Amino acid sequence: MMDYKTAGVDVEGGKEFVTSIESNVKSTYRPEVIGRYGGFNGMTRIPKGYKNPVLVSGADGVGTKVKLAKLMSYDGHYRYNRCIGTDLVAMCVNDVITSGAEPLYFLDYISTGRLNQESLQHYIEGITEGCKLAGCSLIGGETAEHPYIVGSAPQDDLAGFCTGVVEEDMIVDGSNIEAGDQIIAIPSSGVHSNGFSIINRMFFHQVLYLRDNLDLLTPTRIYAKEVRSVPGLVEGMVHITGGGLPDNLPRVLPAGRRVRIDYRSWEIPEIFQRIQKAGELNDAEMFHAFNMGIGFCMIVKDHYVDRVCQTITDSWVMGEVL
Repeated sequence: MMDYKTAGVDVEGGKEFVTSIESNVKSTYRPEVIGRYGGFNGMTRIPKGYKNPVLVSGADGVGTKVKLAKLMSYDGHYRYNRCIGTDLVAMCVNDVITSGAEPLYFLDYISTGRLNQESLQHYIEGITEGCKLAGCSLIGGETAEHPYIVGSAPQDDLAGFCTGVVEEDMIVDGSNIEAGDQIIAIPSSGVHSNGFSIINRMFFHQVLYLRDNLDLLTPTRIYAKEVRSVPGLVEGMVHITGGGLPDNLPRVLPAGRRVRIDYRSWEIPEIFQRIQKAGELNDAEMFHAFNMGIGFCMIVKDHYVDRVCQTITDSWVMGEVL
């Protein structure tokens, strides 16, 4: 007799998982969260004090970095899924905060070929940690079990959705950027969650070995705290994600503006040097596929440079607007 479980979907297991993560989820709640856990939706009030609040939303995923975490779970340990969970929050939050928004809440979507409580728990622990770092509430999500073809390996995929809020007259959109403004760089924690299709191909061709490069799984840095620390001082902000510096910096510039980067102002982290050597990649491709050690940029007026760099102590001036 056929039933849902023999078809590959464990409904009861899904219910048990939702129950098991309740404490993790509730630990992220801001005071604005209302409604009960486990309902059909998540609800949150807009924080007090806003006169003309604007909601800012973003969605993203972790791409093929999840495959590396899966490779490292061969011995039944899923601890590397934690970094993937944090990555998921970071990739969404870091986009939303470029507008100057305060992250309010986050939702996740996890698709898995086979429901594994321990594996999923580690994802949620990482998501929880990311939400705490960002200062936002995890108010909902979906875990979907998609049965895989017999004989194939179960695959996971994750997507995230973040909403923030900003006062309308405090929106940072780059419209006031002008020649002479300075570009401040804030370092990445590593490769973050871009360029992993190249990296996975290197593993496939055995020109790079995971056990010698576990720092590839370092979670993406979340920059919400840094953005909150310099309110009103920034004209434009850039999350260095897919496309690297060449594709992302122009996204915030007014028409007709360009930038000059001092590539001598920082040392390329060693992990990128290893990737470049193993893959025999040229400099242009490296800067297009990877962040090269810079995870976030702020564009500020010259007279605010010292103040911003003193507040964000690991930042530096890496260029200017022309």
